[in-house]
Amino acid sequence: MPAITSGEDDLHRELQGLGARLEAENGGSHSFRGSRSRARPGNLPIDSGTPNGSGSLPRTNGIPSLTGGPPSAPILSSGPRAQRGHSTDFSSEELRGRPREIIVGGGPPQSYRRVQSTENRQHRDIMQNAQKLTFEDGTIFKDVDPTSLLRLEDLGTGTCGHVVKMQHVASGRVMAVKQMRKSGVPEENRRIYMDLDVVLRCTDCPHIVHCYGYFVTDSEVWICMELMTSCIEKLQRLRSHEPVPEQMLGYICVSVVKALNYLKDKHGVIHRDVKPSNILLDRNGNVKLCDFGIAGQLVESKAKTQSAGVAGYIAPERIDPERVGRNYDVRADVWSLGIALVELATGRHPYASCTTDFELLVNVLERDPPRLDEAMFSKELCDFVQLCLTKDFKNRPKYHKLMKHEFIKKYDTPEATARVAEWFRENSRRPTC
Repeated sequence: MPAITSGEDDLHRELQGLGARLEAENGGSHSFRGSRSRARPGNLPIDSGTPNGSGSLPRTNGIPSLTGGPPSAPILSSGPRAQRGHSTDFSSEELRGRPREIIVGGGPPQSYRRVQSTENRQHRDIMQNAQKLTFEDGTIFKDVDPTSLLRLEDLGTGTCGHVVKMQHVASGRVMAVKQMRKSGVPEENRRIYMDLDVVLRCTDCPHIVHCYGYFVTDSEVWICMELMTSCIEKLQRLRSHEPVPEQMLGYICVSVVKALNYLKDKHGVIHRDVKPSNILLDRNGNVKLCDFGIAGQLVESKAKTQSAGVAGYIAPERIDPERVGRNYDVRADVWSLGIALVELATGRHPYASCTTDFELLVNVLERDPPRLDEAMFSKELCDFVQLCLTKDFKNRPKYHKLMKHEFIKKYDTPEATARVAEWFRENSRRPTC
C-alpha cells in the first residue's frame, strides 16, 4: 500500500469505510482481494461483449442510486450479480468470481432527469425499428427472429451477454450476434439499450463496429454486428502479452481517437470503457471500437449520470469527483486511452502490481501517472502518452488537439493499415498452446 499523506486521511478512511459497509451488506461474499490471482492482469474475468473471455483488471459497473437520483461519492462494493437479476448465461460460481464494483460520477438531479428522458425516447425508437437487418448493399430483410439465424460457434461471454457467430440463412451473411438477457433491474436494461442505440447511430463511422440490425424478444435483445477477427486483448493473450510494435500502436491509436471524436462531435456521447478488449481488429487491418453499454450522453459537453468501467482504466477525476466537481468530460476517455497505450507498449498494465481495487485507486489518485521510457520509445509516443495521462484533467487535451499531435499524424496514412493487416495475420497464426 502506498504511503498516504495526512491531508489524504479523510479520503483513505472514507473509501475503506464505504467498502467495509458494503462488504457487510453483501454478506461478505467478496473481500477486497479478488478470488482469482492478480499476479498477471490477464488472469481476471472481464465484461467484453466481444469475442474474448478475459481481461486486464477487475471489472467495475455502475448501479443506480438508492434514492432514485444521481449517485454521489465513489463507492466500492461487492456482491453477486445474481442478486441484481443478471443474465442466466452465467453460473452462480462464475458470478461469485466476479470482482468488486464501483460507482463514480454523478450530477444535479435536473440533469439526471434530462438524460433519463432522452433514454426513454431512445428506447421507444428502438422498439419501433426492431426485427430487421440492413446490409451494406442496401438489402433489407424484415421480420427477422431467432429462427432466421443459424448458430455456428460461441465467440465469448461477458457480463452484458453472450456473443455468438451466426449465419443469416436467407442471405448467407455471417455475423457476430450479441445476445443480452433483459432483467427486472432498470440499470441493466439501460446498458443494453444504450449499447444498441449508439451502434445504430454510428453506421457511417468506419472506426466503430457496424450494426446490421437487431430484434427483441420478451426476454432478450440480439444485436447483429459485422464479424471482426479478434480484439486487442485476446490477440495479446495469444502473443503472451509481448509489447505491441510502436507503428501498430500508432494506427490503433489513430482509429480509436477518430472513433471517440466522432462519438463526441456527432452524437454527444462519451464511451467510458476504453480498454484493449473493446478495440477490435480484422485481417484487413481495420481497427474498430465496440461495446457502448456504459456509454453516456453528454449534457453541455459534461457527463451527468452515474458511470462505470474497469478500475485500472478510470481517470482520477472519476474516482474522486468531490475534488474536481461532480461532472467530467471526454478527457476521462483520453486518460483510459493513455493507460491502454502504456499496457500495450510494455506488455504489462501499469497498475498490475496492485493487489486490491483500493490500492489501485489510491495509486491512481496519489502517485505520479505512468510514463514510457524515452530510451525505448520514440519521443512522439512518449509525449503523446504523457499528454493523455496528465493528472489534472483541465490540462489534459481533448480529441481535436490529439489529432494534431505528431504521433497521430505520423500514422494516419493508408500504408499503416496495410502494415497492421500484415502484422495481425502473422500474429493471429500463432499456436494457442
